[in-house]
Amino acid sequence: MTRKTVRIAMNGVTGRMGYRQHLVRSLLAIREQGGLDLGEGHVLWPEPLLVGRREHALKEIAERHGLDPVADVSTDLDAVLADDGVDIYFDAQVTAAREEAIKKALAAGKHIYTEKPTATGLEGALELARLAEAAGVKHGVVQDKIFLPGLLKLKRLIDGGFFGRILSVRGEFGYWVFEGDWQTAQRPSWNYRAEDGGGIVSDMFPHWEYVLHELFGPVRTVQAQAATHIPTRWDERGKPYEATADDSAYGVFQLDGGVIAQINSSWAVRVNRDELVEFQVDGTEGSAVAGLRNCRVQHRAHTPKPVWNPDLPATEAFRDQWQQVPDNEEFDNGFKAQWELFLRHVALDEPWHWDLLAGARGVQLAELGLKSSAEGRRLDVPELSL
Repeated sequence: MTRKTVRIAMNGVTGRMGYRQHLVRSLLAIREQGGLDLGEGHVLWPEPLLVGRREHALKEIAERHGLDPVADVSTDLDAVLADDGVDIYFDAQVTAAREEAIKKALAAGKHIYTEKPTATGLEGALELARLAEAAGVKHGVVQDKIFLPGLLKLKRLIDGGFFGRILSVRGEFGYWVFEGDWQTAQRPSWNYRAEDGGGIVSDMFPHWEYVLHELFGPVRTVQAQAATHIPTRWDERGKPYEATADDSAYGVFQLDGGVIAQINSSWAVRVNRDELVEFQVDGTEGSAVAGLRNCRVQHRAHTPKPVWNPDLPATEAFRDQWQQVPDNEEFDNGFKAQWELFLRHVALDEPWHWDLLAGARGVQLAELGLKSSAEGRRLDVPELSL
């Protein structure tokens, strides 16, 4: 086997997503499996370079995972990007810091892989896509949900024609994020400050854009209502602060071909469903409910005939009338699966379409969602191009 190394500058690994999903469960997991098999006796070996402001935290992570706490750690992004040995720049910072850092990486000629949203506004996101195309580099945006088992099973049903004509999609996402006073919050405080790029619309609408686009078709209109249900929260130091960003959003999306999608997103809701996110898809021939891992279906031939009678208790166990979709294959971590595809794209020029323009569509939908909420009306979602 011939080993080819690829040096990846990872900015933001001290955060939850950058550390758990991208470093540990993706790149280090690829190393643990012996690298990425490129075929014909070649293996791609990722070499992470941890970048950030807190040197002690970076060194602790490096030592914990067998990386060099000197050679594999840096607090000088400019020096890292000036290093010809660095091939890829990855960004998992807070949203407000991402755009400037990616611009620097593009100017240095690095391939780009980044979390979303790619920028705080559409113009910035489009500029990144244009700069990447002009630089002639490979570029990709994390779109992890479509690589998860539940949605992969849902995609299998769509491709197999299970639904007939798809009519609607209903999504429920969220959980109760503690305010931080009497129990520690599960999310960082910047998520609830608009001035720092926070807000559930900015966070989740980019996810819903690519899920809807990839599975059902492009979004053509959006009507949304955003809300800040919890006006005061407590930060990491235990001090109260005003929540200036939305913590809940209720959206209706019309898709190409007439499918209607309705998705509720909230950090102020208590969970009464099997998974933290679920999508119900209804079609003329059947329906499905898909979460992150599971998917259950009800075909037309097995659909019961409920009768509305509020004067009598329900005697049917409606959930028992659905069937589980089998795995039928081994599902890898969704983040890792997309990393492997991007690395193959860089190394072998294999097809790839989850690029910075796709990331800009997510930013566009979030921006239009907030505008729709502010103006109280439905808005068209124009098709983007460079």
